[in-house]
Amino acid sequence: MSQISKNIELIKQRITQAATEAKRDLEQIHLLAVSKTKPVEAIEEAYQAGIINVGENYLQEALQKQSQLTALPLIWHFIGPIQSNKTKDITENFTWVHTVDRLKIAERLSHQRPNHLPELQICIQVNISNESTKSGCKPDEILALVSAIEALPNIKLRGLMAIPEPTEDTSLQREVFAKLRQLKDTINERLSLSLDTLSMGMSHDLESAIIEGATWVRIGSAIFGERNYKV
Repeated sequence: MSQISKNIELIKQRITQAATEAKRDLEQIHLLAVSKTKPVEAIEEAYQAGIINVGENYLQEALQKQSQLTALPLIWHFIGPIQSNKTKDITENFTWVHTVDRLKIAERLSHQRPNHLPELQICIQVNISNESTKSGCKPDEILALVSAIEALPNIKLRGLMAIPEPTEDTSLQREVFAKLRQLKDTINERLSLSLDTLSMGMSHDLESAIIEGATWVRIGSAIFGERNYKV
């Protein structure tokens, strides 16, 4: 068994344990393997270990990998910042987009989604920790953004995504994740929607995220090892 396969088994064990602790249905929790900076061989190993959903942050890197992995039935998720000039390639080559943070981007994804493809599944990124350096919609602006996105064709709003400020304090982790869950519940109640997705939790805090309702956990280094950023 490869190291990546072993790592995936360990992550699945952590997910199962957290789901049991939270008394949640394991089928509601999905593993997204984040492969940015990693070679296609690593993704192939992950696929052999049962991974189907793959997340990428950098568009050109992702497109290159996709072109080399056409033989695998992978589901591609875009989880990086979105520039307006990148929306066409994103909407043509991904099934999910987790990082929509403003109406202009949603409108471009909607307009540019090819008619032969199913609706693009999207999440709104929320700046839940109110960090000046982070992307994301402000929580007090979310209702207006959701209402506008709901009216757009070719895309399907599924829920919310967040990248909280890192901390090893599990009580603080849970507090922030709970805020995102409560925000989703507020949206559903006030706008009579049924958003079902919370994309939150990474290698260091997936347990806290699952306890607070995560449906996608985005795991990179705990599967593929530390990232190899170019100097």
